[in-house]
Amino acid sequence: MACNERLANGAEGYVGLPNVPYSQCEEWCKAGTALGITDLDVCSIAWNNPVPWRKIAGDFGEGAIMDEWAGYVLVLGFGVFFSIVTTIMVKLEQIYGGLVISSEHFNTAGRNIKTGLTAAVIVSQWTWAATLLQSSNVASKYGLSGPFWYAAGATVQILLFGILAIEIKKKAPNMHTFLEMIDVRWGKLAHLTFLFFAICTNLIVTGMLLQGGAAVVNAASGMHIIAANFLIPVGVILYTWFGGLKATFLASYIHTSVIMICLVVFITYVYAVPGDIECTSATTKQCNALGSAALLWERLRFLNYLPAKTDQGIPVNSTYTMPFPDGAYVPTADDPGPGNFEKLTYTEEDYHHGPVNGNRGGSYLTMLSEDGLSFGVVNIVGNFGTVFVDQSYWQSAIAARPSSAHRGYLLGGLVWFTIPMSLATALGLSSLALNVKMPADEAADGLAPPAAAIVLLGQGGGIMIIIMLFMAITSTGSAECIAVASLFAYDIYRKYINPECTGAQLLKVSRLVVVGYGIVCGLFGYFLYGVGVGLGWVYNFMGTMIGSAVIPVSCCLCTRYMTKNGAIAGAWGGMILALVSWMSVAASRCTNGDDPDDLAEGVDCDTGKLNVDTLGNINAQTAGSVVALCVSGVIAFLVASIEYKMGTEQPFEWEKMREGIKRVEQEADDVPEYEMTFEYLDPAAKYVFKYGVGYSVFLIFIWPLAVIAWGVFDKANYTLWASIAYCWGYIGSLVIVVLPVYESWGSLKNVLTCTKPAPEAKE
Repeated sequence: MACNERLANGAEGYVGLPNVPYSQCEEWCKAGTALGITDLDVCSIAWNNPVPWRKIAGDFGEGAIMDEWAGYVLVLGFGVFFSIVTTIMVKLEQIYGGLVISSEHFNTAGRNIKTGLTAAVIVSQWTWAATLLQSSNVASKYGLSGPFWYAAGATVQILLFGILAIEIKKKAPNMHTFLEMIDVRWGKLAHLTFLFFAICTNLIVTGMLLQGGAAVVNAASGMHIIAANFLIPVGVILYTWFGGLKATFLASYIHTSVIMICLVVFITYVYAVPGDIECTSATTKQCNALGSAALLWERLRFLNYLPAKTDQGIPVNSTYTMPFPDGAYVPTADDPGPGNFEKLTYTEEDYHHGPVNGNRGGSYLTMLSEDGLSFGVVNIVGNFGTVFVDQSYWQSAIAARPSSAHRGYLLGGLVWFTIPMSLATALGLSSLALNVKMPADEAADGLAPPAAAIVLLGQGGGIMIIIMLFMAITSTGSAECIAVASLFAYDIYRKYINPECTGAQLLKVSRLVVVGYGIVCGLFGYFLYGVGVGLGWVYNFMGTMIGSAVIPVSCCLCTRYMTKNGAIAGAWGGMILALVSWMSVAASRCTNGDDPDDLAEGVDCDTGKLNVDTLGNINAQTAGSVVALCVSGVIAFLVASIEYKMGTEQPFEWEKMREGIKRVEQEADDVPEYEMTFEYLDPAAKYVFKYGVGYSVFLIFIWPLAVIAWGVFDKANYTLWASIAYCWGYIGSLVIVVLPVYESWGSLKNVLTCTKPAPEAKE
């Protein structure tokens, strides 16, 4: 074992870290041998002194990575930069591609988006701040089951939504919003009901974007969270105002490409880039690198062996050796900074030692995690709401050409899977394996990825995380702005205020709503900050709030037999019972949010109170989410069955929906006529059903069941697991970056050669 080199010359010749004495190294070395650790020098890490990632980044006062002014420049600069780039791209397409921005095009992008760009847009829209941050948070809480359940539990909705994407082309080819089809089928009361759920969905998604973004910007630069909540949407408003949905799609491709490139860099550093001499030889400098799945496994294995810290067992004012990476802050004579030796005070919250409650063997390296499984249930149920009730996903399906809709959603789902799976398996687990100083509240705010990135790559790693985060926030934020603009334009203004409106009036309303919603976003983010709920809290709550609308909305397009009263009763009844279940379970939790069953024997806690902690308990939110999704379906079908039994309802005729939704501007779509025929769409529907359901069953049932027998993963099993995530990341990145360019090469060639295509050649 590597640590034996340090001990070979006895206590007098011992070469070790300043805060790892010979006796401690000897104890750890024996333990490592017993645990089967062969590659890692356990004495090259000061386990009792977690790595202060903010100090490694340079610690710029309130911000870990940069000065406060730099944070403002970054937030506003990124927004303005992408606004200019996207606006130029849209303008070039107007000149060389014949694009005309009408109200129809502003909200539907011409209904002819191809497979690659559709997939890239889906990846971009579904990559929230939570995708990058919350996925790593659950990795640090539950181990490797967290990233898997985040990825699998939020991929199936995209795969299954592909079924609805084809049904739109068959049954409602002229629709602009999913509420239009609800209005045609079920009338005003149902329309208003699901308008409420749609707006709630958009607010929840946007709130999570701003929470995650503001928390990271605050940690990186010290910018006040309230200021970040209002300034982050500025850039989104600019390019969305000008180009509408097409500008959102073009920006989404750029954002997706940047995110995937950064992802490849991070997983390469974790699994393929070894450390310097301090990681391979006995030196007095700590090793803050990984370089292989085997080393990551050994670090996590040893971390679980170490005893859990209590306030009585923590070194006070311990000395931490500061290994400043290349590019990080370096002390000078004029600005000595913290120096190479910094006195730090640790608390119990800074440590992640010891077994994990509810995990098999107390290990991070297992899929058998009770809380991980509970999170998986919440994730699956909650994300059905944020896809099936979010107008932005319907809008992407509307914008896709019929030949691309089903393939785009399947490809987008499979590529998106790699972002939380590969990134969180790498950075989330690395934040544990690198022994990063990470209190639970910082992890809950989504700071595990920047912390791990900074320890691995220095200040540059943190900046890369911020770039990825801004790509996620701006692309999804733009999609949400367009979604809300469409809802207000078509389902409020056209429906209730001015039914005879022109396309120009709708375009004006859409643009005004984009600006107004940007302001509302800032106010809502401020509200969430004021009440003290974090990113993880809101993420887990979304299923309780909007999950009851999923089955009724899906039935509107998938079955002739759902009735108006059934849909309305299911949505409202499911939500009310979900809220009751959520609060009932929360009241039985400890006042600090812990589960009474997890307490040591003989230890009691106060219960019976509702506060942010108890309402954020994972079991309470699981109960609310499951009740919302399942009970709403039971109520909806029960009411519908009673109405059919009484003879008061008749099966719906789909032709009424095809004829009932009218366009304002009767412009032809640039789509071959045969793609809109049932002869073409019926096989596509069978294809997406077969593979959408098949992939979903594989991810949710077959894959996790197949690895149950592995129990606590040994080194070989974990290496296989990490290799799958690593390869999936590279392949997904290559496909999603190259395919849209390949498919649109004709238009790109026109732009690059300044050639205006003939009308009949326009793509």
